[in-house]
Amino acid sequence: MTRTVTVTTLPPAATTASHPAVIPEVLPRTGETEFQASTAVAELPGSESPVFALRRANPSWPTLTVVIPVYNEAATLRTLVGRVMASSLVTEAILVDDGSSDGSGSILAELEDPPRVRVLRHATNKGKGAALRTGFAAATSEVVVVQDADLEYDPRDYGRLLEPFVDARADVVFGSRFLAADGVRVPLLHHRLGNRLLTWLSNRFTGLGLTDMETCYKAFRRDLLCVIPLREDRFTIEPELTAKFARIPGARIFEVPIRYDGRRHAEGKKISWRDGFAALRAILRYRSAD
Repeated sequence: MTRTVTVTTLPPAATTASHPAVIPEVLPRTGETEFQASTAVAELPGSESPVFALRRANPSWPTLTVVIPVYNEAATLRTLVGRVMASSLVTEAILVDDGSSDGSGSILAELEDPPRVRVLRHATNKGKGAALRTGFAAATSEVVVVQDADLEYDPRDYGRLLEPFVDARADVVFGSRFLAADGVRVPLLHHRLGNRLLTWLSNRFTGLGLTDMETCYKAFRRDLLCVIPLREDRFTIEPELTAKFARIPGARIFEVPIRYDGRRHAEGKKISWRDGFAALRAILRYRSAD
């Protein structure tokens, strides 16, 4: 099916496109029949802002599960979990040890504190996608967000990611590293160019107007997992999630700016050029099929 998408950027925030609508009802909805991709360039609340009081006072702020895939991140785990749990927006954090061999498992055992901090384990390394699917299956909150364990992404941005869900205005929110935001450490040129290419190609097939398809920060209504069967085990889960969210009838997809502190391979970054080619194949694979 061919879809025509018109993107209009408004100051400070919005792009829209027409799309038919019907979606499972778990969070309240207004019943509109538009697909929306909102580019919120203005500063939105982070966890260091008055969003704390809003979360307590306003029940329209959804509960939040943070799913964190972990593979050999012993150097950053304590800091990362401390930052995540410092946010009053977080209902629970689920860390999935994906067969780590560097002592991450022992650190996770120390950090585990049910019900807010839960740890799940894979006996062997299965990949980021497999770890996310394990975490998604265990999530209990209204909204789920993906958090990498390597400190590239800042949990202070949870307020930015959650704000479009208030009053059920959004179904999916992407955090973009390439929109105007504070504290961005520019990724390596070949990573940036590769991301641009993959995002452009993904947009061609999905009809979206995203600036950062490969972002880790994807937040979404948990009930959407009931209608998008996920199969990818590795980094290719990023284009799979994007393609399948885009095909949900009536899905309201927003994009907001986030902070980013990109690592180099010498600092432990795991994704490589091979993963870029795998993502390209995944975009082509999911352009029309599940």
